[in-house]
Amino acid sequence: MPAHSKHHDFRDALKIPDIRLFIGSVGLFTLASRALAVVIGFQIYKLTHSALSLGWLGLIEAIPAISIAPFGGYVADHANRRKIILVTRAISCACTFALAMISCRAHTSSLSGLYAMIFISGIARGFADPANTAFEAQVVPKHLTVNASSWISSTWISCSVIGPAAIGFIFESWGAYGSYLVITACFILSWVFTLSIPPKHQAPPCKKESLFKSIGTGWKFLFKTQPLWVSMILDLFSVFFGGAIILLPIYANDILHVGAKGLGLLNAAPSLGALIITLIATRHPPIERAGRNLLVAIAGFGFSIIIFAFSKNFILSMSALFFSGVFDGVSMVIRRSMVRLLSPDELRGRIASANWVFVCASNELGAFESGMVAAWIGTIYCVAAGGIVTLIIVGATALAAKQLRSLHFDIHSLEQKRTPPPPFPY
Repeated sequence: MPAHSKHHDFRDALKIPDIRLFIGSVGLFTLASRALAVVIGFQIYKLTHSALSLGWLGLIEAIPAISIAPFGGYVADHANRRKIILVTRAISCACTFALAMISCRAHTSSLSGLYAMIFISGIARGFADPANTAFEAQVVPKHLTVNASSWISSTWISCSVIGPAAIGFIFESWGAYGSYLVITACFILSWVFTLSIPPKHQAPPCKKESLFKSIGTGWKFLFKTQPLWVSMILDLFSVFFGGAIILLPIYANDILHVGAKGLGLLNAAPSLGALIITLIATRHPPIERAGRNLLVAIAGFGFSIIIFAFSKNFILSMSALFFSGVFDGVSMVIRRSMVRLLSPDELRGRIASANWVFVCASNELGAFESGMVAAWIGTIYCVAAGGIVTLIIVGATALAAKQLRSLHFDIHSLEQKRTPPPPFPY
């Protein structure tokens, strides 16, 4: 059969053993990290009953992750990415085991000790995230980028559903100590899957540059490519203002009165929505009209957050979070594919590190912002205001960023289409 007429199966990426191992590594790591976020947040809120303490939790993780990520990108482009992932996974194992030891006596848990372990985890994340994103490009052939991206995203989201949902029940039965031991086991399995992937060829940097000049090269390329940096900034501000995850312990404990089990389900709801949409994306990838679809998805996210903010019914709250995940899942597939398709291989680690700076700033600094504002004006008004600001930002971006708005990819060749921007709205 001629190559051009070969039928593409939605399982193409899964036929390659190394991709399956990479997906397993990502899945187990996600399972552990999302479960960890639920346990540490609920434990700290139980100890302090303070929205501000939850905000500090986000800031403590953000400081090392954001400050180290640019250097992590440099290291990912100049050192063995597989080894970086193995070392950082091992640090994650050590930190969660230490959290278990700190929590073995619930009434004497040290708040400073909990924060310290999260700080160290943030340092590891600063090196791990750029390396993992760049290593994905070594494992996945270019022609399978979108298919593999959908499977990786689907796995990531599946585990984001299972991890929080399961850990809520584990926390109720075994407490923080047992929960952290289960999380540690998942980190260990993720390390084993990564170790099982054979070493891959890694293109060396084209020329020798100083550390800061090399980091700057990646950022210069990023800011010359409007669809990349605008999509990152759009995601940054939408999650920074519209993210409600850090405040879910307050909703579960004080507003909806559903406890740790309900908290786990609330954390899982956005991921379940994102899982369904990314599974659909394995057959119908949303990148042909990537710019338009990204803007619509983030606007939908903002509307969902506003509904969640005012809901005092558990089912309605779950539904609003579910749809926020549906829209976020579309955004995730598009942004992951854009970083891969618009980045040259020799700069991929540095561009990935820039992307992770935006991601960390949106998630962890957004958590700090949410904690501060919730302590000031109240949790419900804080979340609602964030959703409204998200809608304003999307509208301004749609009007101003013509290159992003007109971004199209050929669904078969994955090459960018050079077409003039259509009129807005369209």
